[in-house]
Amino acid sequence: MENQTRKKRRTWAATAHYDFFRFLQDQIRRLEERKQVRTAETYASTLRSLQRFWPYPTLYFSEIDNDLMLAYEAWLRHNNVSRNTSSFYMRILRAVCNRASEQGFRLPTGLFRHVYTGVGKTIKRAITLDMVRQLKQIDLSHSSSLAFARDMFLFSFYTRGMSFVDMASLQHANLKNGFLTYRRKKTGRTLTIRWEECMQTIVERYAIATSPYLLPIVTSSGDPRRCYLSKMSLINRNLKRISEQLSITPPLTMYVARHTWASVAKNENIPLSIISESMGHDSEATTQIYLASLNAEKVDRANQMIIDLL
Repeated sequence: MENQTRKKRRTWAATAHYDFFRFLQDQIRRLEERKQVRTAETYASTLRSLQRFWPYPTLYFSEIDNDLMLAYEAWLRHNNVSRNTSSFYMRILRAVCNRASEQGFRLPTGLFRHVYTGVGKTIKRAITLDMVRQLKQIDLSHSSSLAFARDMFLFSFYTRGMSFVDMASLQHANLKNGFLTYRRKKTGRTLTIRWEECMQTIVERYAIATSPYLLPIVTSSGDPRRCYLSKMSLINRNLKRISEQLSITPPLTMYVARHTWASVAKNENIPLSIISESMGHDSEATTQIYLASLNAEKVDRANQMIIDLL
């Protein structure tokens, strides 16, 4: 027993001077090896934030305590980081610290007791139908990049608020017999949308004969995720420029397109169950049981009704 205690003490002594940044980098590398790319990116984002806060190149485990977490949280707020984003970083650090404790690293108990780790309600971002009409009608012939951003926003709106990552993955094989069928990246659910003329117009406008993709977001030779992230960043910047031209608030983003479709559908008194089914939401089990019995024609009629309002 005494030997085990001494061995434990030696382990704690060694880990106390181990660099937490290095430990977190090891976790990121393991996530990447397991192809958990999105999780690895969030861990990397947290690491960069913590490194900007900490004034030294290393952060030893012995320096991690409740005061450090409180100081980091205060620094985030001072730098205008939202409460939810701050909580997001804290939850990731908590997960990393739990993993470290499992591996024999000694950390104070209740390390995150005094910092916020909850999830508050976010403000829904949606524009009005009149604003969508303005966006559709604005002359952007002077800028192909602005026109492309506008068309990607409208394509998302036309396709029941399709997320940009799902748009990037669409291929010609997804379109058959007048219906677009795809699997949502986020939930794995398969959705089918009746193909409308407005969707076809956008696809034809940017068609690349040699590409398997419906939209020119991912190139055949490039890394799909890198292409998607780069193109989304560029599109969102251009949408912001369009927002300024039209004096639209909140500023347009691809995420706003998804919220807007749901908001317009709600304002048109389309039942919540139809909206949930249309957008491929996968949340409450009881809702999913009810949604399973919905007729697909109702979903298509709901989408056509919204498109016809433009």
